[in-house]
Amino acid sequence: MAKVVLDFEKPIYSLQAKIDEMRSYHIEGNLDLSTEIDRLEKKVNELRKSIYSNLTRWQRVQLARHPERPYTLDYIYLMFSNFTELHGDRNFGDDKAIVGGFAQMGKQTVMVVGHQKGRDTKSNLMRNFGMPNPEGYRKALRLFKLAEKFNKPVITFIDTPGAFPGLEAEERGQGEAIARNLFEMAKLKVPVICAVIGEGASGGALGIGVGDRLIMMENTWYSVISPESCSSILWHSWDYKEQAAEALKLSAQDLLDQGLIDKIVEEPLGGAHHDPEEAAKNLKKAISDELKSLKKLSQEELVSARIEKYSKMGVYDYL
Repeated sequence: MAKVVLDFEKPIYSLQAKIDEMRSYHIEGNLDLSTEIDRLEKKVNELRKSIYSNLTRWQRVQLARHPERPYTLDYIYLMFSNFTELHGDRNFGDDKAIVGGFAQMGKQTVMVVGHQKGRDTKSNLMRNFGMPNPEGYRKALRLFKLAEKFNKPVITFIDTPGAFPGLEAEERGQGEAIARNLFEMAKLKVPVICAVIGEGASGGALGIGVGDRLIMMENTWYSVISPESCSSILWHSWDYKEQAAEALKLSAQDLLDQGLIDKIVEEPLGGAHHDPEEAAKNLKKAISDELKSLKKLSQEELVSARIEKYSKMGVYDYL
């Protein structure tokens, strides 16, 4: 697969290509270009730091969607051991857009559930581009209840452009399946940690996103609607998606400032896809730290604090 370079990254890769060309002349042409190469390498590093430390919200949305970014199964195999995938909702079928099962994180057995996208056309069709059907959310709920039965913590990885909006999904009760998950996750008597590792779009993300702690990777987004859909509704065109992203305040820092999430997990410079092992290491530490504090609480304290946490979100008034 050819390397995907985003528009705002092109100056970095253009300069890197010149360095590679000079190295070739340096080796094959017997020319001493080491001083010039060192100068350009310093310039690349400075440019990389400047670009990635001043990303717009839309640029972070682009990074969250990067096709080389680690997905749920990548993090599972980097962070856990003895993963046993469980299938099916015991009602209709097995939705490949949601994966989950028991796994070991150190000495702790956990239930890990997450959205899963594909890497190419064939796998994306199998995974439905990470957009779950109702049976996917019902499978997730079955696994949540299984974890509760055996008193094991739940960890969810959120990365979806939204729940599948097709007619067949609505016929099988998409709205009810997501609503049921919100209701049941709020009452789970085990620690629940939710991590946004890519896209967090609307109810499709919320369907596995109610927990004691909500953490986000640095270059991810979480919102009631995607920037494109927001632009389409407000301006009747997708051309204003960048303005929509700014207005939605959907970045990890925005949500931390609003008190909607608990922690931001730092990514390697340039995004998690530049060093998946380092990204997984940072995410594992963040989850482990949160899990340690949650395990000190009783079942009643967990549920009570979780409900209070979500009750405080937003603004409402009685008519």
